[in-house]
Amino acid sequence: MTTRAKSRMHTVAAAAAALGLGCAGLLALPSTASAAGALTVQYKTGASGATADQSEPWLKVINSGNSSLQLSQVKVRYYFKADSADATYRFACSWAVKGCANVTGTFGTLAHPTATADRYLEVGFTSGAGSLAAGADSGDLQLRFYQSNWQSVRQSDDYSFGAAQNSYGDWNKVTAQVGSSLEWGTAPEGNDPGGPTDPPTDPPTDPPGDGATLFDDFNYTSHSDAKLSEHGWNVRSNSGGPGVPGATWSPQNVTFSTEGGNSLMNLETSSSGTGESTEQTEVLTKSMKFKNGTYAARVKFSDAPKSGPDGDHLVQTFFTINDLKAPMADDYSEYDFEYLPNGGWGESGNILYTTSWETYNPDPWQAVNQHTESRQSFTGWHDLVLTIDNSTIKYYIDGQLFGTHDAAYLPERGMSINFNQWLIDLNGQTSTAARAYDEGVDYVLHVKDQVLTPAQVAAEINAYRQAGTTFEDTVPAS
Repeated sequence: MTTRAKSRMHTVAAAAAALGLGCAGLLALPSTASAAGALTVQYKTGASGATADQSEPWLKVINSGNSSLQLSQVKVRYYFKADSADATYRFACSWAVKGCANVTGTFGTLAHPTATADRYLEVGFTSGAGSLAAGADSGDLQLRFYQSNWQSVRQSDDYSFGAAQNSYGDWNKVTAQVGSSLEWGTAPEGNDPGGPTDPPTDPPTDPPGDGATLFDDFNYTSHSDAKLSEHGWNVRSNSGGPGVPGATWSPQNVTFSTEGGNSLMNLETSSSGTGESTEQTEVLTKSMKFKNGTYAARVKFSDAPKSGPDGDHLVQTFFTINDLKAPMADDYSEYDFEYLPNGGWGESGNILYTTSWETYNPDPWQAVNQHTESRQSFTGWHDLVLTIDNSTIKYYIDGQLFGTHDAAYLPERGMSINFNQWLIDLNGQTSTAARAYDEGVDYVLHVKDQVLTPAQVAAEINAYRQAGTTFEDTVPAS
């Protein structure tokens, strides 16, 4: 286990690519909607050239109905012509009033290609985007998409593109649905969304793997259960970071229980306000054989201690990692879910980070990473899913896309799978009263080289449990 030196601010050291803006103008398409429904969509382009480094459809969704509308029910499609038959695309959100973490973008293929469209970008919203009152709008959605190989995109033959649309206006060349009901716009001929010939949005395009899988339901008796080691787990006892200097890592604070017939693992971290009294917990795979594919776990975060005064700068985690072989080594990889119930790293309250690491230098501190964060309470049980394919890293929480990170942060070699709970420092709670915090874990799943949706993850877990399988590891050694 490398010294992760996590007493730091999370920063993004990779600079954003400059946007190429063309100047050629094309005639704007008609802007009256084909249907007067519960939605209106306005559009402007952030890149008006016939060709550009990336397409930039900026959108506003307006509630034209008479009652409040949940944005999570809304899907907007922008139609375009692929630059080649085998072209693949990546979506990004530059800025959104509702928060980019609450905006999703996926690509689909039209059942009936036309001269100006054979693909579409489908924009959706997580539950965190909230609702729109009657007459309200979503505010700016500054979106973009580009070829995975960063070749220029040709926009002049794209159905939904409007070169002269340099300010927001109603735009019927995009469609919007509420559920399966088309409420705005006109699709390319024969491709009405939600119709009987409408194909589902394309899943990630990574080639399928061999289905090699690690599944563990954490059905053990104690930290010293021989099966834990036989199944490839290490309950940490060695000293070192991250966390409070002088703290120990205590295997005896990793316990197992059964609730409602379901086996659970618990990690307890405790302190009496000094490094020597602080006991942290970590469970990790002994093998670093996990790389691309799907990672999932059901984890219970806690806002309050189970005993004693609250306030410590606590970190509760599920992550993958390998060792840093040298400062700024380019084959380092780490992908984190980190929940800070009491703040820390300069934050004063609840915050959850997902962070993808390229590398770092511990001294002097220098970080190359990309992160997404949400400042709200995540206390309770949550389904966490991380997917890594050949172009993108995605983080999901409770079935909703939380963050999408770039290809620059893809792993170069295998990693271990880890859970830990530790204290950044003792500044959040300076009392010498004893206190203890719990993090719960229900299961962990890794499927090698296959990108699963959260629904597919849930189906895998249900299948294992219905079969009575509590552990399986068919992932080959790296």
